Amino acid sequence: MVPGSQRDIVRISAPANLLGALVTYGYFRFIDPPALALAPRLGPGEILYFVVGFGGLVLVGYWLGQRWSRPLAAGTAPPGPAGDDIRRRAVQLPWVIAGIHLAGWTLAGLIWGVLWPVLTGRFELAQALRSVFGITVIAGSAATAFMFFVAERQWRRWLPRFFPEGGLTEVRGAPRLPVRTRLLVIFLLISVIPVSVIGVLARNRARDALAAAPAVADIIVANMLVSVGFLAVAAIAVAVVLALFVSRSVAEPLARLEAAMVEVERGRFDLRAPVVSNDEIGRLTEGFNRMVRGLAERELLRETFGKYVSQEIRDEILAGRIALQGEPREVTILFADIRDFTPWVEASDPREVVRDLNAYFTEMESAIRAHGGLVVQYIGDEIEAVFGAPLARPGHAGHAVRAALEMRARLAAWNIARVSAGRPPLRNGIGIHTGTVLAGNIGSADRLSYALVGDSVNVASRLQSLTRELHADVLVSGSTRAKLDGDLPLRPLPAVRVKGRAAEVEVYALG
Repeated sequence: MVPGSQRDIVRISAPANLLGALVTYGYFRFIDPPALALAPRLGPGEILYFVVGFGGLVLVGYWLGQRWSRPLAAGTAPPGPAGDDIRRRAVQLPWVIAGIHLAGWTLAGLIWGVLWPVLTGRFELAQALRSVFGITVIAGSAATAFMFFVAERQWRRWLPRFFPEGGLTEVRGAPRLPVRTRLLVIFLLISVIPVSVIGVLARNRARDALAAAPAVADIIVANMLVSVGFLAVAAIAVAVVLALFVSRSVAEPLARLEAAMVEVERGRFDLRAPVVSNDEIGRLTEGFNRMVRGLAERELLRETFGKYVSQEIRDEILAGRIALQGEPREVTILFADIRDFTPWVEASDPREVVRDLNAYFTEMESAIRAHGGLVVQYIGDEIEAVFGAPLARPGHAGHAVRAALEMRARLAAWNIARVSAGRPPLRNGIGIHTGTVLAGNIGSADRLSYALVGDSVNVASRLQSLTRELHADVLVSGSTRAKLDGDLPLRPLPAVRVKGRAAEVEVYALG
């Protein structure tokens, strides 16, 4: 047994059994004296017999408990089948302790109810049965129930150590004590035992009163009333103590479960509610832990998914709001491409290229996100972004142009740091166009991606390519300019004919 738990249980077990033994002695001295063959006066032989009998029972019980619980001394169980026996013993421990105590009280009934009368020559069968009833049934049942609930409560501090991955309720060979049965047992104990004791007292006193003189009978009846009152108070006190233990055995796991639920509501998915029993509450707690693990995995998937497709698309897909067949949307599309990318790659170490590309993409995407845009995909060194999808946003054209201005500013600041580090600056070209596209999930049955399809996508890409010829880093189409609701520095350029389009496109350079 785990050393700390052993101290806790032994510290309570010995005084509880000693108190039970004294209560038993008091029962046969004052409640039902004829049931136990006791001498009129307590003699040395009776005291010695009591000490030897009680001490022998305690030592044997302690030895049995130590022997049985020795595999639990490590406080953990190895994973897999190798630890099945240890885990089973961990669940069975309160039952074994209760069983040892019940066996001890049964032996006590035989030692004092049968063996002692035989040794003193006063054995009678009816008297022996009354003695065994008083010791084993009356005192033993209460002491056994008390020790079970005490051991269970103390052991719950250590039990979860043997089940770090859960599975306590799935252990085979371990008795279960349902909550309903738990409450029923306590109800019977706090009702049957007091009534039985009072009934025995009333019977004996009534018999004595009938056999005595009238004056003595009145005294016997008066004493009986006092004894009944005292027993009623004692029974209530014992009932309260047992009820507290049982209520705590139910309320404390539920309170911990409730506290864990509050933490989960706050977004904590790394905690687990300790499973401390294999009853309905234990199964409920394990179900809660499985649910939290599922939520944690879903949150991890959600966060990981968001790194590959963006948080907006992730949330729309998980919410089922993205039409798989696509839907027409008026959006503003932005393409950004690094100029002279191929010579730079050829002259640089591949690892340095990847590192710089990641830093560049981080800066550009930060500017796009700051204005409500969404990076749809990275194509080599090119960025495709959209404003107005998958979430419709008013003024998406103005957001796109302002994002281009911030991209220009971020690239200039980033280049200053690059030049100071001895690396060449990078330049890019940006094309912006507003039009209608088909936006949705596109791909095979097994692999989909969020994409934009339509002539407007091609126009934005072609405008980005024209930035080299027109000597402008940002080009905006006339359809985008028509949607702007603010004063932005745009300089008109001659209309151009883009590849794949018969009509010319009105073009503006962002100053």
